[in-house]
Amino acid sequence: MSDLLKNPIFKDEAKAREWLEARVWPEGPTCPHCGNADKAKIKALEGKAHRPGLYQCAECREQFTVTVKTVFERSKIPLTKWLGALFLMTCSKKGISALQVHRMLGVSYKSTWFMMHRLREAMRTGGFEPLGGKGKVVEADETYFGKAETMHVSKTRRGRPYTKKGHYMNNRPILALIERGGNVRSFHIAVADQVTVSGIVNENVARESHLHTDESKLYSRNMMDVRRHKRVKHTAGEYVRGDVTTNTVESYFSIFKRGMRGTYQHCAEKHLHRYLAEFDFRHNNRIALGVNDTMRAENLAQGIVGKRLTYRRTNEARI
Repeated sequence: MSDLLKNPIFKDEAKAREWLEARVWPEGPTCPHCGNADKAKIKALEGKAHRPGLYQCAECREQFTVTVKTVFERSKIPLTKWLGALFLMTCSKKGISALQVHRMLGVSYKSTWFMMHRLREAMRTGGFEPLGGKGKVVEADETYFGKAETMHVSKTRRGRPYTKKGHYMNNRPILALIERGGNVRSFHIAVADQVTVSGIVNENVARESHLHTDESKLYSRNMMDVRRHKRVKHTAGEYVRGDVTTNTVESYFSIFKRGMRGTYQHCAEKHLHRYLAEFDFRHNNRIALGVNDTMRAENLAQGIVGKRLTYRRTNEARI
């Protein structure tokens, strides 16, 4: 990591801009306003009257830089600082606190906090193909992290006591689906009930998959649209039966909770979905899948496009 930070992109604005352009525009500049990618119709504006990295599109006559319509847009923070934060977040397995990044980069704490939320927004993905497939195993499990600001109780639970120690009705439920040896997809849900859980599973898991869960009643066999559904009975001390286990998804939850409690310590419920996106991104771009630290940072740089995030939106509650 120390050798990585010696890279000139963290000290020279021109080098930082060239690095980002090469990742965002691998085929050359593309107009973010109209989508024009014809090199003959895009002109680099040079001279003292124009800021470095400015282009003009002959199709729509609009001017743009590589940061337009990205999470970096309209930021007065130097691009070298942005890339420093980007690499620090992608190289830390359990995350890195905003206070630590603030100390390392010399950016105010408030700005650093906002920068990191913008980068988490860039880590957010969606619209992928369903997890699993023919002969593949998908593990599903739920956990609870922190106290919810708003109490959500399903109709079936209303008025009934909770039997699990420490699982209060106003905890924040998190559902994770993980393809064994592949990617993970996690969700912060308002209520953990059969209808919500089965809907997410059926939408995100291929029908030909083998689904492995614990004995929780949330995973009703009649509501899971998969080829085969197998369970392990944790209450009886069973954690592995042949290849049937939920150890992979529980390992993901372990890293998530260690990072949230040990590194971030506090997270408002309205921001929980972005922290989940951060841990999902690092898991889906890990060494075991052939993605090293540099490649992970490059993947994140490509994800900044089309995800504008303002300070006002960052502070809005999302349920």
